[in-house]
This record gives sequence, structure tokens and C-alpha cells, in this order.
Amino acid sequence: MTDFSGRVLFLDRSDINTDEIIPARYLTEITKEALKPHLLEDLNLDGFNPERDIQGTSVIITRSNFGCGSSREHAPWALEVNGIDLVIAESFARIFRQNMYNCGMMAVELEKEAINRLFAEFSEKETAISTDLAANRFKVSADGETAEFSFSISDFDRALIEAGGWVEYADAHY
Repeated sequence: MTDFSGRVLFLDRSDINTDEIIPARYLTEITKEALKPHLLEDLNLDGFNPERDIQGTSVIITRSNFGCGSSREHAPWALEVNGIDLVIAESFARIFRQNMYNCGMMAVELEKEAINRLFAEFSEKETAISTDLAANRFKVSADGETAEFSFSISDFDRALIEAGGWVEYADAHY
């Protein structure tokens, strides 16, 4: 099972859509690996440079309605192939969120106040997160400061991530 821990990339914007996660012009690619260099390349966000900012990150923290737009599995695949297995946001587009869990990844919603606190206290620092899936807790740390946040996921979503995704879950249960 994935660890769901690592260095954090903060994307301070709501409504980041699937075309910004992986531009539609790459949807004809036949491997996940071919999507890798194009993750977030069309995202328009002041100070963000995908070539500089994505490498070495495992977690994205962002605002509301992440993954809106077209419903496609390519968006989670592009995250996955870049080593990003956890996205934390105020809210997600429903299909994107389920596609994440279907791929064995996590899309976790936190209250707006928690997201605001994460941005205020950690976004300008080299930040790491560790996930305790059994306890439903995140521990966020940077420059000697730490904060903990509780989260919840459904039993079925937990079963999907523990299995490694929908295909693996189905193989084990059907």
C-alpha cells in the first residue's frame, strides 16, 4: 500500500480543472509515463513553475473544486506517474475524487478553516506531511513547526486504497 507521505506542493487556487492537471492534447498518449512531463503545464498560477515545483513532491494541498471539468482518468494517472498519491483540498469534483480512489490514491477533503491554516502556516516553507491511515490523521511539519489534522474517508474508499485501486479490489472480491 502507498505511504501517502512526503513533500507538499501548495497550489493556492480553487477550480483547478482536469485540462490544467493534464492538457487534453496529451490524452492520445497510450502510457501513463508519456503523461509525466506534462503534469500541470497549463496551470496559470503566479509563481508556479511545473518544471521546478513538481519534482520530489508527493502531496498537493489546494483549495476547492479540484479536478473539475472533464471526467477522465488521465488526471489521476498524471499525478500518479509523478509520484503524487495524495491531494488535500476543501472539495473535489465528484468523478475526479472517485477516480483517485479507483487508482488507489487519496483525495481528502478538509474544512476550509484547516486548508486556510495550512496555507497560512506552511505554504511558504519546505513542508512535509506524514499520513497515519489507521488513525485518520495527517502530521504536517516545516521548520520545526508541526500541526495535526484529522480526516475521514469512507470504508469503501479505504478498501480501495488498501487494495491498490479498483482493479485490485475487484480481483480480490469478485
